[in-house]
Amino acid sequence: MSESIINIEKVRFKVSIEVASLFILAIWIVKLIEIIDGVSLYRYGLLPRSFSGLIGIFTAPLIHSDFNHLINNSISLFILTTGLVYFYRDLWYKILLGSWIISGLMVWVGARTNYHIGCSGLIYAIASFIFFSGIFRKNINLMAISLLVVFVYGGMVWGIFPIFPQISWEYHLFGGIAGVILAVVYRKQGPPSQVWSWMQESSEDVDETDEYWKNEILEDDNKQEL
Repeated sequence: MSESIINIEKVRFKVSIEVASLFILAIWIVKLIEIIDGVSLYRYGLLPRSFSGLIGIFTAPLIHSDFNHLINNSISLFILTTGLVYFYRDLWYKILLGSWIISGLMVWVGARTNYHIGCSGLIYAIASFIFFSGIFRKNINLMAISLLVVFVYGGMVWGIFPIFPQISWEYHLFGGIAGVILAVVYRKQGPPSQVWSWMQESSEDVDETDEYWKNEILEDDNKQEL
């Protein structure tokens, strides 16, 4: 890689870390507010088929039952958000918002009538999106990130089944479905497909990877001129 590309990569990675860190900071601040004020914000969770529970679509992912719940979600969310921002520089906020809203709406319509809290649904949505987008884009790096999270998160696949009634398996299931939907919708956008040495290319084929990096460099130059 040229020096310009390396510098762009460093900046993109730094921004990805910063965005992920801010997200994690937000959910920790919510938990600290609960502890300092001696209150529980679970009633701001998502309560299905209740008008008052609609606010939970927006607030539920920020609320966690205890520190164990918060720590487990923080690790996975940090890895996934970093990967999402890094690989989908022009798309990550749409995926994040779409995952948040779609999974929340599905839970509001089809989940049990209990308060659903935590960002695990969002984790499942992002992991599902990155994995299936990696398949559609033929990019093994994306699939590797999701598989890493499955390993770190532990038993992630089993989380979509009603095995443990105290866990919102509905949020997990609908989050995973939301990720698949977004991967299909944005299947033509994102990082380029990977080209291996054994893959034959004709002289008329467009080198998608080179075009991707050229666009990165051009956009970076334009930003410096503004």
